[in-house]
Amino acid sequence: MITLFGVVSLVFMMAMYGFEQRHYKFTFTFAFGCFLSSIYGFLSNAWPFGATEAIWTLIAIRRAMLARSISLSSPKD
Repeated sequence: MITLFGVVSLVFMMAMYGFEQRHYKFTFTFAFGCFLSSIYGFLSNAWPFGATEAIWTLIAIRRAMLARSISLSSPKD
């Protein structure tokens, strides 16, 4: 079950990474995918992977917040 959770988490994370350039909301969902992958890492006793994904979660949230502020401040067509 943990392996299935890990596969689904990683596939989701990579899919959202591919869509990041379309809208800042995909960056937030990428961060959620990183969070799920982090949980998988800790559940599977691969704590370096879990810790790395936790850091990527924070980086992605920061990037999403920056992209959101840029999107909200840019003039609309």
